[in-house]
Amino acid sequence: MIDPEIDPDIIQVTAAIIKKGNKVLIAKRKKGMHLGGLWEFPGGKIENGETPEDCLKRELKEEFDINVNIESYLTSNIHQYDRGTINLMAYNVQYVAGEFMLSDHDEIKWVEIKEMENYPFAPADIPIIKELL
Repeated sequence: MIDPEIDPDIIQVTAAIIKKGNKVLIAKRKKGMHLGGLWEFPGGKIENGETPEDCLKRELKEEFDINVNIESYLTSNIHQYDRGTINLMAYNVQYVAGEFMLSDHDEIKWVEIKEMENYPFAPADIPIIKELL
């Protein structure tokens, strides 16, 4: 088993599980981007000196212009893409304020967890869906 804390080649990435009632926010990556057209839980790469929680707050502000509170860690998944290996860490996140503006995504939707299997997700996100189920 690869230890993501020790292996410097593993890219540390965060994902936000934002719930509204019994629905969760999913976002469709822009066409032309890596994994374009696939759905994901929003988030992004952790920058040097940044905690996963700080990363999520920054990424959600940059990608959607929203403010959030990070509630709790949910799960993580190590996935190898052709561009490298990532450690995707998912956190339960509370939406606080802001109008959703899309910059890195073509579309967002609020969907029930059981409906997520109807959407083509980025491979690293699929174990998170299984954890939510």
